[in-house]
Amino acid sequence: MKQQIRTDLAVESVEQLKEKSGSPGVRQRQYEKEGVTVTEVVVQDESTAQKLQKPIGSYITIDCTPFQSVSTNFEGELSVVSEELGKLLPQEGLILIAGLGNEQITPDAIGPKTAAGILATRHVAGGEHQISGLPALRPVAVISPGVLGQTGIETAEFIRSVCDRIAPSAVVAVDALASGSVRRLGTTVQLTNTGISPGSGVQNKRKALNRETLGIPVVALGIPTVVDAASVVVRAPTGQTPEPEELSGCMVTPREIDVIIDKASSMLALAINKALQPALTVEDILGLTE
Repeated sequence: MKQQIRTDLAVESVEQLKEKSGSPGVRQRQYEKEGVTVTEVVVQDESTAQKLQKPIGSYITIDCTPFQSVSTNFEGELSVVSEELGKLLPQEGLILIAGLGNEQITPDAIGPKTAAGILATRHVAGGEHQISGLPALRPVAVISPGVLGQTGIETAEFIRSVCDRIAPSAVVAVDALASGSVRRLGTTVQLTNTGISPGSGVQNKRKALNRETLGIPVVALGIPTVVDAASVVVRAPTGQTPEPEELSGCMVTPREIDVIIDKASSMLALAINKALQPALTVEDILGLTE
């Protein structure tokens, strides 16, 4: 029997399901936008959700130029991520951006580093934006709650407490993901309206962040930065590798992970800022956040 490959990417889970039994409870379409390939997966029923181990909802996968590419500015990817994110968020109200993960562990730092580039505007009251010549700004708050081992506080508890206090209309949670394939590392962005379980990308799954736990929409945004070593073995020719069980708990990450994290977090931050502040240009955003 073929071993199940662990992945946070819905598009990979659907591929596995199709190999086994087909996917009648999934609607999938692929299209090109600004030279970027976008795949939309909609999980439609609970039975399929259990087979995929993914909640019912929409999953948008965007194939990117590898983030370690030095000569690319990712304009197409930035535009597409921004547009797709905007479709998943309410049009009005405060948005809370949560950068999940441990900044001290490079593959897990995508959330905190993205949060560092977000334009926080909740504190800009009244007509203060007009003094600087800026257009009206949507209220945005941003936090990097760290991880349980650093704070002693569950990420879900931290974010729920902040939500109770500031009452956002939605949360955008940014986190590292795990892929089932090495080729997806640093080359894919996934957005979903189903929320997220913090730490899932590094096999440290915590309490979920979703509409059920927070009472408001939670959009999860992530990039795969690790692959389970056992998944690499499953895909390799037989007889040449250790048994997958021997590699349980081991994760693989690219040697260029520092570059991937820096470039990917910069692109994600710009895309989030552009989705929330469409009246600002990329140059405006960079001038206000750098």
